[in-house]
Amino acid sequence: MNIDNILRIAGRFSINGNAISAEPVGNGWINDTFRIVTDSTTGPDYNLQRINHNVFKDVDTLQNNIKYVTGHIRRKLQACGTEDLDRKVLTVIETREGGLYINENGEYWRAYTFISDAVTYEKVDEESSRMAGLAFGEFEHMLSDVNPKILGETIPRFHDMEFRIEEFESALSADRTGRAKETEDLILEVRKRKDGMCIAERMYREGKLPKRICHCDTKVNNMMFDRNGNFLCVIDLDTVMPSFVFSDIGDFLRSAANTGEEDDRNPDNVNFNMSIFKAFIGGYIESAGKFLTDTEKEMIPFAVALFPYMQFVRFFTDYLNGDTYYKIKYPEHNLVRSRAQLKLLQSIESQMPEIKAAVREITRQG
Repeated sequence: MNIDNILRIAGRFSINGNAISAEPVGNGWINDTFRIVTDSTTGPDYNLQRINHNVFKDVDTLQNNIKYVTGHIRRKLQACGTEDLDRKVLTVIETREGGLYINENGEYWRAYTFISDAVTYEKVDEESSRMAGLAFGEFEHMLSDVNPKILGETIPRFHDMEFRIEEFESALSADRTGRAKETEDLILEVRKRKDGMCIAERMYREGKLPKRICHCDTKVNNMMFDRNGNFLCVIDLDTVMPSFVFSDIGDFLRSAANTGEEDDRNPDNVNFNMSIFKAFIGGYIESAGKFLTDTEKEMIPFAVALFPYMQFVRFFTDYLNGDTYYKIKYPEHNLVRSRAQLKLLQSIESQMPEIKAAVREITRQG
């Protein structure tokens, strides 16, 4: 992309000084991010980001959610006397007209203050897992007094298991690629669990389970730390929306506690790492235990199994549809992904007594 054009777009936001340089930041799969440096001697640098409109179709909802959530967290931190606020919560930069984004020829742009001297980590070990549990649990805690209906869904029905089953059954019925016959074993695995895996939606309708404001993309690299390893803030807020707390528990553990790869060709490599699980849940309960209901705590083991199952269904559905959603590197890629997620789920199921015992002990202590 033309750098002069990026600098011109940056200048349409309420930044200090004039934008004088721009360079790509990170390797995000969804949005394109550029670090903007200005000629101001006192002002900060900025992140200018092009929003992937193919993924986030309702940019108004996306940006209003982020503005509301960051504002709410900032007020909470201010009330606690927290210092260095601009490094403890993302700062949304408005346009010069007071908007939250710019639409230029069908491309959507937004800006944040750049958090200086901060790093993210890719490595997942027991310490980083515990830190993730603490961070995302506290993130939920600070938003636990927000009515979830205030925010919209940036990706409609993103973690709705009933919806994912509907998609699966539709793909299976159409069988447009003729792949159903060769995968009857996987079809059976989906169907024999589907009623139990849709219990959260049923309990919500019955008033037995709340929805809360959740992050919904709890990767370890969505946390920022200072150079001394002290936690600063949670980032990448595009998927912050109403959901069950299971989203933030299960989504992290599905990837972090997998001993293999998401698309591992060798199922023997794929197992559920109990040490990572216990570390994350220990941190999570320490912070989120302040507001969780007894029902939510009791259903943590369900959350652990739910997300590998959900991703198994999503990969398999895409395979049946002819690989129209996920990028693939070879024709059987989504099938391999499906089987790897199923193996992770089976590993979790085999360890469920230990998982339940660990949750009981951790919640008792918390």
